[in-house]
Amino acid sequence: MATQGLVLFGHGARDPRWREPFERLAEKLRALRATDETAGPVSLAFLELMEPSLPTAVAQIVAQGCDVITVVPVFFGQGGHIRKDLPELIERCREAQPDVRIDCAVAVGEDEAVLDAVAQYCQRQAG
Repeated sequence: MATQGLVLFGHGARDPRWREPFERLAEKLRALRATDETAGPVSLAFLELMEPSLPTAVAQIVAQGCDVITVVPVFFGQGGHIRKDLPELIERCREAQPDVRIDCAVAVGEDEAVLDAVAQYCQRQAG
């Protein structure tokens, strides 16, 4: 049975507080996955300005015994970083970890359920 790790991939920023909602998201996912015997660790990774990088996060999860990893870009849209930079990083990770299946989801903002949740949030803010 495969152990499935999860990497939340964000842009990164100079201000360390920028990372806080991503840490909260990772904690929520860890709690949701706690009862799933095939669920491996949840990690964060960043494109720039923060650590760990995607290759480092993938290597750390592999070292914890994961043989399937899903990278979830926590970006609102599919801009240049997702269309160009991320596929190159995923390929580097696959080359470095040839025995591990590494999948990549679409940016979270492309998912209708996420857009519905954001729409509800905006509506609540408008009163």
